[in-house]
Amino acid sequence: MLLAAIVRPTLVIEAGIGDFLVITCAIAAWAAWRFGSAIAATWRPYTQVVLYALPFALVVRWVHYALFNGTLLSLHYYLIDLVVVLSLATLGYFRVRASQMVRQYHWLYTKKGLFSWIRAVPAEDE
Repeated sequence: MLLAAIVRPTLVIEAGIGDFLVITCAIAAWAAWRFGSAIAATWRPYTQVVLYALPFALVVRWVHYALFNGTLLSLHYYLIDLVVVLSLATLGYFRVRASQMVRQYHWLYTKKGLFSWIRAVPAEDE
């Protein structure tokens, strides 16, 4: 898919590279990161990230349609917007959740990278 997108960018970008970068990769990605972080900050489950991303990708599709004469009802471009939105929302969610787990349960977990945590003390064998 990545190679096909490089060879034929119209598989990913509908109207123009500028509107895709500004709307999808900058504004929508930032908003997705923020709602993913907010969902994690309130200790809600990851499934809500997915439930929020589905209609938000429709809003991104509508912005492409309204501002740049993109196709409103295009499953292909909706899925591309959904992948970008869901990816950034997931990263925002797990970034905050990793910090929460280490801060809230500091005796039990340590941070492992930016997006995950591990058990600080190995569990005893039963």
